[in-house]
Amino acid sequence: MTDSVKLNAAGKDLDLKVLSGSVGPDVIDIRKLYAQTGMFTYDPGFTSTASCDSAITYIDGDEGVLLHRGYPIGQLAEKSTFMEVCHLLLNGELPTKDELDKFSYTISRHTMLHEQLATFYRGFRRDAHPMAIMCGVVGALSAFYQDSADITDPQQRMIASHRLIAKMPTIAAMAYKYSIGQPFMSPKNNLSYTGNFLQMTFGVPAEEYVVNPVVERAMDRIFILHADHEQNASTSTVRLAGSSGANPFACIAAGIACLWGPAHGGANEAALNMLREIGTVDRIPEYIARAKDKNDPFRLMGFGHRVYKNYDPRATVMQQTVREVLGELGVTDPVFDVAIALEEMALSDPYFIEKKLFPNVDFYSGVILSAIGFPTTMFTALFALARTVGWVAQWNEMISDPEQKIGRPRQLYTGPTQRDFVPLADRT
Repeated sequence: MTDSVKLNAAGKDLDLKVLSGSVGPDVIDIRKLYAQTGMFTYDPGFTSTASCDSAITYIDGDEGVLLHRGYPIGQLAEKSTFMEVCHLLLNGELPTKDELDKFSYTISRHTMLHEQLATFYRGFRRDAHPMAIMCGVVGALSAFYQDSADITDPQQRMIASHRLIAKMPTIAAMAYKYSIGQPFMSPKNNLSYTGNFLQMTFGVPAEEYVVNPVVERAMDRIFILHADHEQNASTSTVRLAGSSGANPFACIAAGIACLWGPAHGGANEAALNMLREIGTVDRIPEYIARAKDKNDPFRLMGFGHRVYKNYDPRATVMQQTVREVLGELGVTDPVFDVAIALEEMALSDPYFIEKKLFPNVDFYSGVILSAIGFPTTMFTALFALARTVGWVAQWNEMISDPEQKIGRPRQLYTGPTQRDFVPLADRT
């Protein structure tokens, strides 16, 4: 590793400092580049730019590695619970038994929503998309919980973080219930975080809802696998909104709005729709041929990833989980047969191997959620529910950073140069 790199720009020789993290590629510190050269860097999508330093999540896309606070995602999904992962992301360490009990108790005491928010839901059309409702309701939380909106107070930041993690399942479940015309279900503190979400979503007042432990474990894994994913679009949105000093509820609402985009949070729905379009195993070769045809607009959804150039480590867990869920529920779904056959064919096809188009987490998660009973409109809402802990952890980290400043990307201007105003009567 070198301490600096040399750059000749605008006739000047510059020594730019090189910074090293605990793992991963080094970065070139260009903070003084404009002051010294009068030039910016040009990086659409910020794919070669580190916008911050963070100790929360590490990804090595080439090797298919995803670590939360140093722990591999596969180990967390297999051996941990979502509440443990929430504590880990927020506080930096896995909890002791006493710490986990205290944390779970705290979260369970924040699950209810202010009663007036039930009226807020009724202002939406019945066919409103759950993400539209979640954007509105989460943003509205700032009107009800002003006692935890002071971002300069670490205690208030933590209370706001707990409230967001605790209330997001209630908000998502109420969005679902509202869309199908069923009464809202109150949280039950004797259930686990995930079990409580399932009973609020699928339970009805007329009878007791019994949580299926296999489904509960599957949902818990899905939450773990989606908890955080480094500086993705929605997390960067939360950080950018937070850099202006916006309250935490507004920042998370901004993250939800970004996640709603089909290129980000809607990928599992797109993958499921693709599998349904293929329909049967015998039609897979036809669709693989279409995917290879540059003149055909068809794309294989659920393959490849912006970051991972190897097998998505989350997909391995999903492949195992989908078998458990379908077996437990007795679901005979041709979509799963298509998914397995498509994966096998794609992984043995030189075209996909060469382009490193491996299945990602979205390839299987849509099948699991559909088997459990969620409509496709809820898929992204579930993603937002799980990602909330990552958002608040990243937001907390950013606010605590003494070098944090308001985000202000620059541009390469390509519009007209300065010109004089022409009165309307003289314009031709």
